[in-house]
Amino acid sequence: MPSVLILGVDPRTVPGIDADAILTTLDRELTRFAEHDIDATLTMITLDGSAEPTMITALSERPWDVVVIGGGIRKPEPLLPLFEQTVNLIRRHAPKAAIAFNTNGGDSFEAGMRWL
Repeated sequence: MPSVLILGVDPRTVPGIDADAILTTLDRELTRFAEHDIDATLTMITLDGSAEPTMITALSERPWDVVVIGGGIRKPEPLLPLFEQTVNLIRRHAPKAAIAFNTNGGDSFEAGMRWL
């Protein structure tokens, strides 16, 4: 069974956004993967010292076919160092995984499917 890991920022830790709506969208995406017999896992990080170990644990959990890096990590310019760190952690801890990017939580399935 193909496997996809989605890495994103926990929306409950970001002020001013509708975390419930984002979590609902992400749950819907996990359901879409399951409907296509794809084992998808969502790992959410907080923007503190736990981000790196959380990502390493998730990346090392199993061999992933695709790792989707969410827009919360990739898009905000102040998080560019975190984005670079994420790409390098994927290269180190899931070297055979393709790397994909979603535009928002609602198209994580499409991002993963581009590489499966």
